[in-house]
Formats: sequence, structure tokens, C-alpha cells
Amino acid sequence: MASDKELSDFLKSVEKRAFKRVAYAVRDDDAALDIVQDSMIRLAEKYVDRPPAELPLLFQRILSNATMDWFRRQKVRNAHVRNFSDFESSDEDGDFNILETLEALDSSAGTESAADSVSRAQILLVIESEVSQLPGRQREAFTLRYWEELDVAETAQVMGCSEGSVKTHCSRAVHALAKALKAKGIAP
Repeated sequence: MASDKELSDFLKSVEKRAFKRVAYAVRDDDAALDIVQDSMIRLAEKYVDRPPAELPLLFQRILSNATMDWFRRQKVRNAHVRNFSDFESSDEDGDFNILETLEALDSSAGTESAADSVSRAQILLVIESEVSQLPGRQREAFTLRYWEELDVAETAQVMGCSEGSVKTHCSRAVHALAKALKAKGIAP
């Protein structure tokens, strides 16, 4: 059974990554925040009796289900009602960076020049943009495998599909990203 501190520490450790993952899926920061908060509440209310080791997979599954529920509600709502806000232009100013976790881990680079820093920031924005252009299942598999660092079996469990499907989605995502980045002159 997870203690209150263990549950709190776990939720703090996943909140930013979960928000970014959902924000890429739903492309709406407010909705993403709601989905993540609802998922955290659901985990705390219904699964507090589980051991701490089970929390990551449970939370990822709850988050995936909540995201799919949001899409279902949107489909039904949009079939009957249109909001005025749907007609406003979306102004994506890139407030967050999907690779900030990797950037923080890359402390071995030491000090870098301003030009290198700007160049790296621009490349990260291009990568972020290309990841957001991936089809939904590819994007989900890619972010779970390479961002959340889940293995193939865990990713399959979270996505509710076979391990072979996860491998296929990841392979297609990696190939699409490599092709898109190469076309923009960004080589590995």
C-alpha cells in the first residue's frame, strides 16, 4: 500500500510529463490540464491501496483512458454544438518543450556558446513540432516508449494493444521523424 508521501511524490514526479503528453494528444492546454488532474484524482481515490511499484503503469493507463474519454466527449459534443471559441485562431507560442527532461539530463555538455544554445533550441522546436504532427497512435507509442521510458510490454498495456502494434507504431514514428528532420537538414 502506497503511503500518502509516496503517492504525493509519485504524482509530483509525473505531472509535467503527463501534461505534455496529453497536451500533444488533445492540442488544448486547458483540456490537458483537466485530464491530468482528473487522472491524478482517480488514481488517488481508487488505487491508493496498491503498492508504489504499480502506480506508474496504473497512472499511465488511467491517463490514456481519460484522454480517450475526452476525445469521445468532443466527438459527441461537436456533432451537436459548436462553441464560438472553436472559430478563434489558435495561437501556439510553444510555452513548453517536450525534450526539457532530456535537456536537463544532458548536463555533461558543460558550458556552451550562445550560438550553440540557440541552434539547439531551434532544433528542439523543430523536433517538438514534428512529434506533434505524428498520427495519434504513433505519437502515443513514441512518447510512452522514448519519453516515459516504458518498455514494450508496459506500453502495450497502457495503450491496450499488442506488443507488435507498439513496435510497429514506434518504428513508423521514428522513420517519419527521421525523414522529416532530414528534409529540414537536421541529421543525427
